[in-house]
Amino acid sequence: MAEAAPTEAFDRIPVIVSFAEQVKMTETYGFAGSTGKTFLEGQRLGPRGKPSDTLYLFMHPASTLQLLPMPTALASAGMHVLCAGSRYAKNDSPLILEKVVYDLGQYIRHAKETLGYKKVILVGWSGGGSLSLFYEAQSEQPSITHTPGGDPYDLTAAGLPRADGLIFIAAHLSRAELMTEWLDPSVTDEQDPDKRDPELDIYSASCPNKPPFTKEFVVRFRAAQVARNRRITNWAMETLEKLKNRNDGEIERAFVVHRTMCDVRWIDPSIDPNGRKPNWCYLGDPRTVNVGPVGLARFTTLRSWLSQWSYDKSNGKGAQNAAKITAIPVLQIVNQADDAVPATHNPTVRAALGTKDKEYVEIHGGTHYYLGQPRQLKECIDAVTGWSRRKGLLAA
Repeated sequence: MAEAAPTEAFDRIPVIVSFAEQVKMTETYGFAGSTGKTFLEGQRLGPRGKPSDTLYLFMHPASTLQLLPMPTALASAGMHVLCAGSRYAKNDSPLILEKVVYDLGQYIRHAKETLGYKKVILVGWSGGGSLSLFYEAQSEQPSITHTPGGDPYDLTAAGLPRADGLIFIAAHLSRAELMTEWLDPSVTDEQDPDKRDPELDIYSASCPNKPPFTKEFVVRFRAAQVARNRRITNWAMETLEKLKNRNDGEIERAFVVHRTMCDVRWIDPSIDPNGRKPNWCYLGDPRTVNVGPVGLARFTTLRSWLSQWSYDKSNGKGAQNAAKITAIPVLQIVNQADDAVPATHNPTVRAALGTKDKEYVEIHGGTHYYLGQPRQLKECIDAVTGWSRRKGLLAA
């Protein structure tokens, strides 16, 4: 007999946000946006008998978060939580980051104008961290009028409402920077992943470079990862331009990026050390996930690559957006044994943040999802609620 699920101390309430939008291109084709309207689906976790003027808003560019430990634990602690799905929920292959930023703004507006919350705190967990930085940067200092693919999309005219606070938790610099640090540099032919440079093929038993890797090899490896990202970016830009010039009705193209989960850190724990276990990443054995179907950027499109994965073209890079945030308080929570977020990313965000009102907390032994870690999860929730009260964002 299946074990009964524990009773939740909150109600799960559907949240649907819709808006009309005139856009040049609809990446979601026959789904959201096909009728001239965009529909967003979220889930509010409302603690029973505990009204609040404060809402904690979680949003990831592509995932839905309402079943994960962090938001449900926060709701169980009596906080009101909204897990917001973007127009690309569970399908990031066509995702345009600039449009996700707009989606996030519609949730904040809905939370205040329709749901009646007075304060909205962005909780940027995992991939939602860089999204939250990007959003707040554009709400404070809007600058984007076009996507990296060249399509008009004006965030300067969007009137994005500011959040009241931002929590950056278990989060990386950006999708573009993270994926580049995981991109397998041994691939020499994007059409044939079996053609590889043996000196960079660190998962192969025949690779002459073995852990512990020399500093010189790591520098070479990292440079080759950036070079591969740039080759794909250049091809995407050239192909997009070719399609525009042909003007025959084909305006976008999908493609596969092979081997995108390869990092020297995963098999050499002496590189950027933290408490993570060796020969492991958050998806499992890195040698397996490097070629699996769920690797980052595995399926993508020309415009989506430029917007979310391109090292040079993406507008979502963490440090540049963190520097523009000056108007709200920021709390960073770092899981010291995170097996997804590199140990170098949070110090970079911390140094770049423009706001003077920032705090930095480390959860010793905390992994990315806090699986089997009730003590670390509680420590995280206590840090969130304590900071919120000190900043006047949550009633005592």
